[in-house]
Amino acid sequence: MLNSLYTRIAVSFAVIVACFGGALGALGYDAARTHQQEVSQSLSRGLAAHIAEHNRLAGRADVEELFHMLMAVNPQIEVYLLDADGRILMHSAPDGHPVRQQVGLAPLRAFLAGARLPILADNPRRAGRQDVFSVAPVLRAGGEPGYLYVVLAGEAYVQMSESAGLSYALSAGLWLGCAALCGALVAGLLVFRGITRRIDRLAGQVEAFLPAEAADESARSEGGKDEIARLQASFSRMSATIARQIEQLKEQDTLRRELVANVSHDLRTPLTALHNYLETLQVHADRLTEDARSDFLARAVRQSQGVARLAQQLFELARLECEEAPPQPEDFCINELLQDIRHKMTFAADAAGVTLDAGAAGDCLMVHADIGLIERVLTNLIDNALRCTPRGGTVRLGARRTGDGVEVDVADSGQGIAPDLLPTLFSRASPLRKPGGDPSRGGLGLLIVHRILTLHRTAIEVDSTPGQGTRFRFLLPVAGDLHPLPADAVVAS
Repeated sequence: MLNSLYTRIAVSFAVIVACFGGALGALGYDAARTHQQEVSQSLSRGLAAHIAEHNRLAGRADVEELFHMLMAVNPQIEVYLLDADGRILMHSAPDGHPVRQQVGLAPLRAFLAGARLPILADNPRRAGRQDVFSVAPVLRAGGEPGYLYVVLAGEAYVQMSESAGLSYALSAGLWLGCAALCGALVAGLLVFRGITRRIDRLAGQVEAFLPAEAADESARSEGGKDEIARLQASFSRMSATIARQIEQLKEQDTLRRELVANVSHDLRTPLTALHNYLETLQVHADRLTEDARSDFLARAVRQSQGVARLAQQLFELARLECEEAPPQPEDFCINELLQDIRHKMTFAADAAGVTLDAGAAGDCLMVHADIGLIERVLTNLIDNALRCTPRGGTVRLGARRTGDGVEVDVADSGQGIAPDLLPTLFSRASPLRKPGGDPSRGGLGLLIVHRILTLHRTAIEVDSTPGQGTRFRFLLPVAGDLHPLPADAVVAS
């Protein structure tokens, strides 16, 4: 939280507002003090002249009497009698305090010349300090010129004023500063929150493009980063993800092109044979015997059936890959399905000279899956096994309860599959699907099987020994089991 962009902006803004508030308070205090001095000096501008005009200053006794009277009447002022050079001759300040010996005359002359107030001059009782004053020219005893200099803020007044003023300034400044700071912070934080929230939302939207594992890793690695760093890291990961997906699309496109080329080759062979049979019937119909014509027609029909089967497989694979027909799972008995498929495939097995065994009916194992798609999986596996099993061989179907679900298998006693071909058996890149590959294993049936089981979130495993046979097996969830099986990759053993 401390490293978030919002917190950093909030702390920085608070420091800026505090500094600005302090500077503004100092300026305000100075302005108020200047205004107070101006008002005080304006009100007392003629005080020294009034005192000099209405009181005799002929002798020392007169001056001392006047000073004592002024101190009694207004103890906040201090009165000084200066000579023509500004030296202090007499004063009304209390004894025992240091007194400057001379006062600068420049401010006094500016005051007498009517300069703009406030004007500050030396305070004899406070070294280095200047205060507002009132001054009037006088004639001392013997007719010598001098000045009656009145400090409007005497030492006692200054001490009391500074103490009270400081307390008031601190109190007022504290409350006003806190109020201004709180108001500015609330307004600023609301604005910043709106800005950072949009950035955070954008970072979240970018992270949504990442795969689940990349998003989890991003959340763990970016726990201490602010929104900008998260957004930058998310863009970097998204860029890498897009680049990886583009490479995958290129690879899939290459595989798709190869598949199209392979399918085109597979189509060309039966179509060429079909064309030759039909052309022979057309050209040599009058010279062929009835048996020959029947044989050519039967061969043409078989070739057309092969073309139709391949076209149907292409359509079915495309439909499954586009997920236009998602599985519609239901509860059914897998043993009954195996028996039904055995009866349906018996004719094809007899034609191939292969025994198709589904075992005894036994107990009914209930599974939860799309019965139509699972029937298609078993039909493709059986059809593949029949083509790979020599005459006199056996193809067995089975289903048994395991700890994770119901295991269904199709095993044959055929020629088997080479170990180096097992890892790519269910991929488009399998050498079996290239021109010249094994036609019994290189069709689209296994691709359809793999895609259907992937949609069911389960995997297919293959055990094969060359010269002894092959066994395909997969798991289905038990009816009523709410935990789907993981969709792992193909396992070949």
